[in-house]
Amino acid sequence: MKRRNVVLTATAGTAAGVLGLTVLALPAGAGAAPVLPPVAPEQLVESVMRAEPTALTGTVSVDNALGLPALPGGEAAQLLADGTNRFQVWADGQGRHRVSVPSPSGELTVVDDGTTTWEWNSNNRTATRSEHPQRAEHGAPADPGAAARGIIGELRKTSEVSVDGTASVAGRDAYELVLTPKPTERTLLRQVRIAVDAEKRVPLELSVLTNGSADPALQVGFTSVDMAAPDPGLFRFTPPAGAEVEDAEQRAPQFDQHAVPRHQVVGDGWDSVLLAEVPASEELRQVAERAGKPISGPWGSGWVVGTAAGNALLTADGRVAVGAVPEQVLTAALGEAR
Repeated sequence: MKRRNVVLTATAGTAAGVLGLTVLALPAGAGAAPVLPPVAPEQLVESVMRAEPTALTGTVSVDNALGLPALPGGEAAQLLADGTNRFQVWADGQGRHRVSVPSPSGELTVVDDGTTTWEWNSNNRTATRSEHPQRAEHGAPADPGAAARGIIGELRKTSEVSVDGTASVAGRDAYELVLTPKPTERTLLRQVRIAVDAEKRVPLELSVLTNGSADPALQVGFTSVDMAAPDPGLFRFTPPAGAEVEDAEQRAPQFDQHAVPRHQVVGDGWDSVLLAEVPASEELRQVAERAGKPISGPWGSGWVVGTAAGNALLTADGRVAVGAVPEQVLTAALGEAR
């Protein structure tokens, strides 16, 4: 995963960007530790980086203790709220995916056939279509395992890497890969632990630990997983009769040629900061004002929203800086922005 692509993982507003390096995290399993052949840390990392995407069907549990404020976004935002949520995932290993997120008001389903993504909201019976023909030209899109490999590939450069035993995750044997930031890294994160499938070498689980707490700030993981190929029909979607169908381009904010949003990454590894321009949103600003604290400097003024794993800064002129870093690293990054 290229750094500029990490921006695309931030969702549901400014504070959600704090999850840039952790939203794909998966939790350490609770089963008896299996006996597996020893493996050197770099050997395990290299095998993860070379692993092919695998087909799977699974149930994922998200345990969130980040302390994020309530964010706009309906069913999609509920996964970012404190507490536990569960959803279903399917992948064919060839770039096609399906995700189903239940909610009290209905269900959000995302179906990606490799060239078109459909988002179906059963609550308001709206089907939103996104076309991405570039995927057909450049290969399959990154699946969760590929994205996690990208995160490992980025953090390994600025981490102490070790293997801390084994685990049983959703009935599968796994190695516990541990990434600890080097002393020079300016981050609020203490450690990232990734359970790597012993056979497939794909990331199964990861826990994000912060400084000053023994409990994970974020855990997301498979409670069950079957690595047999799912029914191909799961990756085809036809809007139900009576559904409102819209294109994502029609729903997206429109910018003129002089106001195209720009994205930039300042720093690297654990203390990298994502900088972006965001469309004007009164709702987003109200969230920042309600949950954040006022701040100002040579870069301007705005609000900082803090979580257990990082900070997000929304400026009054529509810029956002997010990262798993202390507040002063965000403001320094704004000063370095091109």
